[in-house]
Amino acid sequence: MSTTASSVSAFTASTRAQMTKLSSTAAVVMAAEKLRSQGVKVIDLGVGEPDFPTPDHIKDAAKQALDENFTKYTSASGIAPLRKAICDYMNSNFGSDYIPEQCCVVLGGKQGIFNATLALIDPGDEVLLENPCWVSFPEIVHFGEGKVIPVDTESTDFHLTAEMVKAAITPKAKLIIINSPSNPTGRVIDPAEYRKIIEVAVENGLWVISDECYLQFVYPPHEVNSAAALTPELRSRVLIAGSLSKTYAMTGWRVGFTLGPQDWVTEVIKIQSQSATHAASIAQKAAIAALTQSQQSVKTMLAEYQRRADWFIPALNTVSGIKCGKPEGAFYAFPNIKGLMANCGFATSKEAADELLLKYGVVTTAGSAFGAEGYLRLSYANSLAAIQEAVERIKQMVADRAK
Repeated sequence: MSTTASSVSAFTASTRAQMTKLSSTAAVVMAAEKLRSQGVKVIDLGVGEPDFPTPDHIKDAAKQALDENFTKYTSASGIAPLRKAICDYMNSNFGSDYIPEQCCVVLGGKQGIFNATLALIDPGDEVLLENPCWVSFPEIVHFGEGKVIPVDTESTDFHLTAEMVKAAITPKAKLIIINSPSNPTGRVIDPAEYRKIIEVAVENGLWVISDECYLQFVYPPHEVNSAAALTPELRSRVLIAGSLSKTYAMTGWRVGFTLGPQDWVTEVIKIQSQSATHAASIAQKAAIAALTQSQQSVKTMLAEYQRRADWFIPALNTVSGIKCGKPEGAFYAFPNIKGLMANCGFATSKEAADELLLKYGVVTTAGSAFGAEGYLRLSYANSLAAIQEAVERIKQMVADRAK
């Protein structure tokens, strides 16, 4: 019996797929690419990606892996030398005692958080998220059929505290995801306060995912800190989601890791074995070089991000209607643009971001994407010259709107 087009039902996405939004940051990247294809000179302050190349010694390790035909399947958890390198790196830097069985190599920090969340929560479980937070956190929770409990931090200029966390905990709360240094705010949680937050979570029976994808990008006098520095008792309920993407300018290589309680990591490995299988074999070899060889590239990038921030933040504060605090880590400015919105007639931060993109060629991300209306996220992982030009274009938009 033939089947005609009219008799075939139209595709209907699953409820889970319908509930999942396209990443706002990914949408911005696609919009910018479309403008570039039309010949528009775009300045990208939207992407959270180092503008530095991957260091040569890391690329050389990948080339060697190719030459040695290291192109076959690996174990779902990652190759043993890389898992050992990850443990050695964290143990030497933070005094922990992780073993390879507590580690799973994943395809970037995002997949680690995704797998770890799905391995833990059941439908209806509540997950505490600081607000604002990275765009993927709420979507991952929704995908797992959990419920997001936002912990608003605007009143403390986006500094998460143990007191806030304690006040937000409910009987159904099972997990809290913490991100320091923060995307989008650039905030860094003080080590003493961080420990108090974990203590509150553990005392109330919560599990913790510590997103440490920007771990090494902390500006003095603030301190680099990791869950790996906690006591063994506290670490027993914390899973670290780490990434080589930002630290080593390896965003496209897609290598990250989860490190934590062995029972939890075992479930992460199971999920990975039935989805992505494993991180690319060649990228895993490159990751070993990143972790075990020279760290000078990290210092170089951090110094350059600091230089850019030192110019960028004061410059933003000269724009009418913008107020911007100094980032403490990562490479994002998160200015309050409520005054600019009022002056320019924008009802939402997305309207402001859209106008900057479509009329002035400046890519930004609306704060509403992160749960904070009235803000913009601006990445300074771009050249200082590009950042300076972007500020001029923002000023031009304000001037044009005032006419």
